[in-house]
Amino acid sequence: MNSAHSHDSRRPRRLRHSDGIRRMVRQIRLSVDDFIQPVFVTHGSGVRREIESMPGQFQLSVDELERECQTIVDLGIPAVILFGIPEAKNALGTESFAENGIIQQATRKIKQHFPNLVVIADTCLCEYTDHGHCGILNSDQNQNLPQDYVLNDETLATLRNIAVSQVAAGADMIAPSGMIDNMVASIRSALDENRFEHIPIMSYAVKYASAFYGPFRDAADGAPQFGDRKTHQMDPANVSQILLEADIDVAQGTDFLMVKPALAYLDVIASLKNRHPEIQLTAYNVSGEYSMIKAAAKCGWLDEQQVTMEALIAMKRAGADQIIAYHAKDAAAWLNQ
Repeated sequence: MNSAHSHDSRRPRRLRHSDGIRRMVRQIRLSVDDFIQPVFVTHGSGVRREIESMPGQFQLSVDELERECQTIVDLGIPAVILFGIPEAKNALGTESFAENGIIQQATRKIKQHFPNLVVIADTCLCEYTDHGHCGILNSDQNQNLPQDYVLNDETLATLRNIAVSQVAAGADMIAPSGMIDNMVASIRSALDENRFEHIPIMSYAVKYASAFYGPFRDAADGAPQFGDRKTHQMDPANVSQILLEADIDVAQGTDFLMVKPALAYLDVIASLKNRHPEIQLTAYNVSGEYSMIKAAAKCGWLDEQQVTMEALIAMKRAGADQIIAYHAKDAAAWLNQ
């Protein structure tokens, strides 16, 4: 007995010995309110095309959105983020800001039937350009830059048009995703000039040039036709640049910062939350992260529900306030059980 008392009397396991106590002391809690469900919209009617590399995710025509969004609303998920697949592509990606573009049609449809569902519009050009890059390419406009370099300021002018068009159609939030310098300031000024000063911006402030995006490019038909996006997206080996990127976007008036991908960049999420605790921080749990879990679960190698929830909790633990997740509907159903 005496020897037992000479040991350290602190026993952390006391707080783990029953389910009730574990629930009482749990520090990180997932909520359905944390989730944003991505939705892929395409032209046509009666289209509900499963994405082969992303089981359980679909390309949907506008007439299918009511059924999809009813499910999302019934689960309690507060928001969707829309990605469009245009009818035709060209070098300037003009459908991105057309009044009857696919995102504009989808937004009007959703707001007609579900006015309280938050619609976030992805604001970029990669899905709409025939070259698959996130902006206007240099074609001898600037002799000092390489051929086919994404022109920064010329792209900003188009992003302004896209943002205003999306909000005019009813979007509640703009999410510029191209990592174009000064995109937040440019879009903010365009929205304010058009009396949309109440519309928040969710900036893809830290978007890495990641191989985890592979399945998304199938889903949105937005793979580059040549080259890559390393001239504007972040190098996965770099960390210090994220603080500069975030500082610039915060100074220019962003309302949300985003880190993409999430699971392989939990340290980045934590760093940004420490740097800007006053700003909402969103983690994008990207397609490759989703598909890996789905594939392993299909093979019986892991428990899909437990691994998915553990991954989502890790993102919140790192500091995310919201999570854009293809798992959102499944996770919401599990939480609602």
